[in-house]
Amino acid sequence: MTVSIIYAMLALGGMGLLLGVGLGIAAIKFKVETDPRLPLVRDALPGANCGGCGFAGCDAFADAIIKGEAKPNGCPVGGNESARKIGEVMGISVEEQARKCAFIRCAGCESKSNFRYDYKGMTSCPSLMQLAGGGSKACVYGCLGGGTCLLQCKFGAISMVDGIAVIDNEKCTACGMCAAACPKSLIQLVPHDSKTRVACHSNDAGKATRVNCKVGCIGCKLCEKNCKFDAVHVKDFLATIDYEKCTQCGACAAKCPSKCIISV
Repeated sequence: MTVSIIYAMLALGGMGLLLGVGLGIAAIKFKVETDPRLPLVRDALPGANCGGCGFAGCDAFADAIIKGEAKPNGCPVGGNESARKIGEVMGISVEEQARKCAFIRCAGCESKSNFRYDYKGMTSCPSLMQLAGGGSKACVYGCLGGGTCLLQCKFGAISMVDGIAVIDNEKCTACGMCAAACPKSLIQLVPHDSKTRVACHSNDAGKATRVNCKVGCIGCKLCEKNCKFDAVHVKDFLATIDYEKCTQCGACAAKCPSKCIISV
């Protein structure tokens, strides 16, 4: 009995030794060389894994930078600080980019908007979009108030106030996840330093907008006529601001009769 046990132990030990040698050889033969810069680039990123760079996460983005498939300044969360560190690792100069933040182009809260019917039920934005008329709010372009953008934000930058989403400029990292989640494409990335913004996304004619919302753009063009810098234009009954030309003088906001142009 003792001899049998010894033989069994020797057999198992031999098999283990052979398997170990085989695994060692395989590890050497199939070893994948890793660029030593990869962990350094990864450490320069914030680790938010938000997808704002266009990749699955920080690891994928770092790998793309090493392979030349992504720009070092492509992380909106890390901003210029991360880009500078990555540039040092890669041995290249990286152009600084102006900080951005998300902005919800709707000020039609519950106290300022009209509703076609009263709805009680599921409140996610995709669910509300399936209701008659694309939701109970009279303005089909307005914020649904379901908070889908809030659930997507990893930085606590969005809150719901009086039935619409509101973004905290200082907490926002411009990752763009909220913009991608909004079924009405209401959320736009704008320069963080921009103080004058159009809080409306409606293309309805002025008369219809007045009926639907107290703070909707009526396409009157007073903003366009009073801008001395050619920064404001009205198309399809909606004012838009060219931030490259805008000087933040506030003349357009002062002349807007519906107060849909706001000073942040």
